[in-house]
Amino acid sequence: MLTLYPELPAPRARAVSRDLAVLLCVIAFAWLAVRVYHEVDRLSGVGAYVTQAGAGISVEFATSAQAVREVPLAGGTLAGALRSAGAAASGRLEALGQSSQDSVHQVARLVGWLTWAVPTVLLLVLVLPARARQIGRLSRASAAAAEDSPERRRLLALRALLCAPDRVLFAHTPDPAGDLLAGRYDALVAAALEDAGVRPRPRVRGMRPPHPG
Repeated sequence: MLTLYPELPAPRARAVSRDLAVLLCVIAFAWLAVRVYHEVDRLSGVGAYVTQAGAGISVEFATSAQAVREVPLAGGTLAGALRSAGAAASGRLEALGQSSQDSVHQVARLVGWLTWAVPTVLLLVLVLPARARQIGRLSRASAAAAEDSPERRRLLALRALLCAPDRVLFAHTPDPAGDLLAGRYDALVAAALEDAGVRPRPRVRGMRPPHPG
């Protein structure tokens, strides 16, 4: 069975705190990405200004066309030419402004996603392997604690002697090597489980450690 967190209070608190810190970092990166997106997207106002300027040019040309319409003989021709020129200039400016706005929106989205994704991926690359190893150790230790067989206890005792920190090991027994050689596994098993963050399981009555040799 998959065990996500240690059973002992202190290791469990440390594991939960680390996971919460990682989650808060991911949320902070997301908040920063949204801020960056909005700051970059503000540049689209330049394109909007160009679009409005294009619309204004069209109005100005239309006003001028209305003014020259009354000119004898050539008034209608001049008015038509002014309207055509205004429509062409306005269309080009509006298209340029809209294209500029679309480009800025795309860049803002890209920069926003990168602002979130790059630090988040780097953070997860740093913390996930160690977290996965911890979950693996916890799961194996829980399974070992649940199976109270002499061979499994001997392996746990050997693991404690070889891998457990001295402060954990000597807190349970003053003579780890002597206990292992004598087949006294209780203290060593407790040290191995504590090092993994798992509570020792009650021994089944009638179980006796195997006689050495």
